[in-house]
Amino acid sequence: GVRELFTRTGWGCGVSAVTPTRDRIIGSAVDLFGRRGVDAVSLDEIARDVGVRKQTVLYWFASKDALVDGVLDAVSDEMSVVIDAAVRAAPDDPLERIDAVVRAVFRPAVRRPALLGLFREVSRLDAAQADRLRVRIQPLVDDALIYLAKEMEAGRLRRGDPGLIAALGYATLTGIATEPEALRAVGWTVDAAGLRRLRDELRSFLRAALAP
Repeated sequence: GVRELFTRTGWGCGVSAVTPTRDRIIGSAVDLFGRRGVDAVSLDEIARDVGVRKQTVLYWFASKDALVDGVLDAVSDEMSVVIDAAVRAAPDDPLERIDAVVRAVFRPAVRRPALLGLFREVSRLDAAQADRLRVRIQPLVDDALIYLAKEMEAGRLRRGDPGLIAALGYATLTGIATEPEALRAVGWTVDAAGLRRLRDELRSFLRAALAP
């Protein structure tokens, strides 16, 4: 399924002929939308990239909007899997768990910086699609806020506003895609090395900000 596709190829970095057609279409759309933007990519191009006819794409997705919805569903599902796995594998220490989540979220983008374009495209969604995405990621947000509040109450994290802390982390990620010129002004570049630098700065910032 989509989870196996993303794990094998780096969230849409190429498609395999043995992968089910629907998942190959999703994988191609993730990559092309992320690199060039939703508006610049046609269903014909996605069909050519996958190696099928446009009618095959339309069999699985009745319209481009339906394909965008499929991409958002797939990416939000995979993000849930990645975060859950990172939390389960991390030691029972809140700073270590937060650090593990940051590393896990950045990992696909480090492998394929073009995926940052998906964050840019999210900022351009229409109201219905934005609401659909919000519903999909809301459980992740709720779990994060509950966890931060619980650890603050236990004295294992510095007391603060869990919502603002989560928003700062999210704003860092979305800002990479939506405000690249501001980052270039301070010498940052949108490549794997730049992403690792940004990831490590965010990790250090959160650790320093949240240490009790």
